[in-house]
Amino acid sequence: MSLRERITNGLKDAMREKDAARLSTLRLINAAIKDQDIAARGAGKTDGVDEGEILAILAKMVKQRIDSANVYEEGGRLELAEKERAEIKVIEGFLPRQLSEAEIAAAIDAAIDQTGASSIRDMGRVMGALKAAYAGQMDFGAAGALIKERLA
Repeated sequence: MSLRERITNGLKDAMREKDAARLSTLRLINAAIKDQDIAARGAGKTDGVDEGEILAILAKMVKQRIDSANVYEEGGRLELAEKERAEIKVIEGFLPRQLSEAEIAAAIDAAIDQTGASSIRDMGRVMGALKAAYAGQMDFGAAGALIKERLA
């Protein structure tokens, strides 16, 4: 079953179960995907965004909510921080399993070998290879720091 179908089925289930919080989050996911579909059609992709791009959208949504939850906690708005964390759990339910630190290190080494990277100037190619292969499975911000260490 495709990711789009899983999200649609989750939306229907949330409606049936009258789970307002989950329903709200799933509607936000659908809206984000549809926005990107419209942008992709404008760029000539008649099918809209593919699975990899949907995973990237979901990963971005998780990162935004983590940042928001941290800001809310710093501001003493714990109820809003909890709402953000609940949305994160719903979104993460559609993401693939996150890689462990050892798996991330191995993936980075493989991407460096695959791209033939030898200096920090090759970092973009390594990141591109990782994003293509591991969308939604790792924090690319943290991976960037590890790549810099290896290429420095």
